[in-house]
Amino acid sequence: MVSHKSQNWFFRMSYEKQDTLIKMLILSIAAILSFATRLFSVLRFESVIHEFDPYFNYRTTRFLAEEGFYKFHNWFDDRAWYPLGRIIGGTIYPGLMVTSAAIYNALNYMNITLDVRNVCVFLAPFFSSLTTIVTFLLTKELKDAGSGLVAAAMISIVPGYISRSVAGSYDNEGIAIFCMLLTYYFWIKAVKTGSLFWSTACALAYFYMVSSWGGYVFLINLIPLHVLVLMCTGRFSHRIYVAYSTVYVLGTALSMQISFVGFQPVQSSEHMAALGVFGLCQLHAFVDYVRARVGTDSFALLFRALLTATAVAAAVVGGVLAASGKVAPWTGRFYSLLDPSYAKNNIPIIASVSEHQPTTWSSFYFDLQMLVFLFPAGLYFCFTKLTDANIFIIIYGVTSIYFAGVMVRLMLVLAPVMCILSGIAVSATLGTYFGNIDAVGAAQRPRSVAGRKKAVDHTYTFKNEVAWGVILLVSFFLVTYTFHCTWVTSEAYSSPSIVLAARAGDGGRIIFDDFREAYYWLRHNTPEDAKVMSWWDYGYQITAMANRTILVDNNTWNNTHISRVGQAMASPEDKAYEIMRELDVDYVLVIFGGLTGYSSDDINKFLWMVRIGGSTDRGAHIKEHDYYTPAGEFRIDREGSPTLLNCLMYKMCYYRFGSVYTEQGKPTGYDRVRNVEIGNKDFELDVLEEAYTTEHWLVRIYKVKDLDNRGN
Repeated sequence: MVSHKSQNWFFRMSYEKQDTLIKMLILSIAAILSFATRLFSVLRFESVIHEFDPYFNYRTTRFLAEEGFYKFHNWFDDRAWYPLGRIIGGTIYPGLMVTSAAIYNALNYMNITLDVRNVCVFLAPFFSSLTTIVTFLLTKELKDAGSGLVAAAMISIVPGYISRSVAGSYDNEGIAIFCMLLTYYFWIKAVKTGSLFWSTACALAYFYMVSSWGGYVFLINLIPLHVLVLMCTGRFSHRIYVAYSTVYVLGTALSMQISFVGFQPVQSSEHMAALGVFGLCQLHAFVDYVRARVGTDSFALLFRALLTATAVAAAVVGGVLAASGKVAPWTGRFYSLLDPSYAKNNIPIIASVSEHQPTTWSSFYFDLQMLVFLFPAGLYFCFTKLTDANIFIIIYGVTSIYFAGVMVRLMLVLAPVMCILSGIAVSATLGTYFGNIDAVGAAQRPRSVAGRKKAVDHTYTFKNEVAWGVILLVSFFLVTYTFHCTWVTSEAYSSPSIVLAARAGDGGRIIFDDFREAYYWLRHNTPEDAKVMSWWDYGYQITAMANRTILVDNNTWNNTHISRVGQAMASPEDKAYEIMRELDVDYVLVIFGGLTGYSSDDINKFLWMVRIGGSTDRGAHIKEHDYYTPAGEFRIDREGSPTLLNCLMYKMCYYRFGSVYTEQGKPTGYDRVRNVEIGNKDFELDVLEEAYTTEHWLVRIYKVKDLDNRGN
C-alpha cells in the first residue's frame, strides 16, 4: 500500500516549490497545446508540405541531408532560372535547412528512422513549442511569472503566428520567430546584468536568426534604437555599453559568415543605424571617462569641440562612402516599409506579392482578436513602471504595429509582442482585482493570493461584486479568444494550398488535388530536360514535385527574366511564340479557376504580368490601359478589350471552355470566379497544343509546337 505520507508529497512541499511546479506544469501544457493546434492539416489531410516557398526549402533540405553541407553550399541548380541557373549556397539563408538536416541525422544516429519530409513537416510545430517557452521567459523578465504564463498560453494558439507554423508550413519564419524572441530574451538579460555571458548568448542567438530569415534586419535596427532611446533618456550605463558593444561586434562578425549576407552589415544602408549607435556608445563612454577627470569648464569646452568634430567627420565620411558606392542604398523592400506606395509605383514585382499588401483592419482582428484591445493596456502597464526592459518592449510594440500595418506579412512579427503585452495586461488586471476580494476565506484561497492580501479596504461598496465581475469578464474574454483561435486555425490555416477543399451541397467535403496531379503528369510524361514556362508563383513547386527545369521561380531575383515571361503571357500568339522560342520553352503551365471557382488563378493575377512585363525596355510596348475597356474596366466578357481577349494567357485559360456548362441556368463558358460569360469562345490555338488538363481544370498544360518544316 502507498503510505499516507507519500500521497501528500505535494502538500508537504514549500510554497515556493509548489508554485514553481504548478508554473512548470502550466507552461508544459501551453507548449504541448502549441504543438497540437498546428497539426490540423495532418489530421485533415495527409502529411504534406504547404504553399510555394516550402517546396524549395524541402528540396534543398533533402539535398543537404543526402549529399552533405559541402556539396550543398557549392550546389549549382541548373533546374532553376533557365538558362541562368542558381547558386544555392550563396543565395539562401541556410539556417532552416541545417536545422532540419541536423535533427534528421541525429534521429537516424539514434536509430529512429524518419523521412526527411516528415522532419520538415513537423519542424514548425516543434519550434512553436519552443517559442511558447521562450515567450514565458521573456515576459517573466519584463514583468513576472504570471504574465509570462498568460503570454505563453496566448502565443500558443494565436492565429497570427499559427499561420506560419502549422504542420507542413516549412518556411524560414517557422524557426525565425523563435530565434527572434530568444535574441530579445538574451538581450534583456544582458541589459539587466551587463554580463558578457548573456551578451555573447544574445550575439549567438542573433547569428542563428541571421542564418534563418531576412527579417533579422528588424532586430539589428530595433536593438540599436533601444540603446539610442536609453541614451536620450539618461539611462545609458556601463551595463548597456558592455551589452551592446559585445552584441554588435560579435553578432556582426558572425553574421558576415553567412554567404548570402556577406559584407552587407558594413556596406548596406539598412545596417548603418547599428554602426552609428555603436560609434555613439564609444563616444558616450569616452565622454564619461573624460568628465570624471577634468573640471567642469574644461569639460564643457572639450565636449562642444568633440561633438562638432564628430558630427562633421561622420557627415563627410558618410557622404563619401555613399557617393562612391561603398555603402549600398536602401533596397526596394526597405523603401516599401517606409512608404507603402513606393513598391506599387516603382517595383511592381514586390507589389504583386499578396504578402506585401497593406494590412486591413479586419485582418488584425482575424489574426489577433482581443489582443488588439489588450495591447494598449499592456503598454499602459509598462509605462507605469518604466525600466530599461519595459522601454524595449514598448519600442518593439510600437514599431512592429506600424510595420504590420504597412505589410501583411509582418503580422508575424507583431503577434509575439501582442501576446507579451496582452499577457502583462491580463495578469496585472487579474492580480489587482483578486487583491480586492475581501479576506473572508483567505485561508482557503491559494497562498499566491492570500499571501499578497493587503488590509481590507472598505472605502467603496460592492467591492467583492465588482472584483468578481471583472474577473469573470476577463475569463469570458479569454474563453472567447480560445474559441476564436481554434475556429480560425481550423477554417483558414489548416488546409494546405496544394490540396484544396470545398463544401458540397450536401455538406460533404470535396477535395481538389489537381496541383499534384499536374506535377505528377509532368514528371512522368515529359522529357527530363523539358523547360516549363509558368508564372513565377509556381516555380518552386514545379521544380520540387515535377523535377523539371523552370524559367522563373519564387526567388524573384531577376526582374528582367520575369518581365520576359510576363511579356509572353500578355502578347498575342505570334509574338508570344517568338519569346517562347527565344527562351527555349517546351511546355507552358497555367492555373485556371473558372470552372471550380478558385479565385487565385492566373486570370486574376494577369494584370501583374502586364505591369511587370511592361516595366522593362523590351516590354515598353505593353501598356496596362490596353487591357481595359474604354470605361477603364478589366472585363473578360464580350465587352472586354480585344487585346486581352486575344492574348496568350486568355487563350490558354479559356481554350475549349466556351463549350462547357459550369452552373445550372447559365450559358456555356460561364466563369464562376468572374461571374460572367467569357467573350471569346470559338478559337483555336496556333502555336500551342493542349497536353494535359487536370480533373477540375485547375491546371492546364500546353506543349509548344515545333517550327514548321520549311524544307523542299
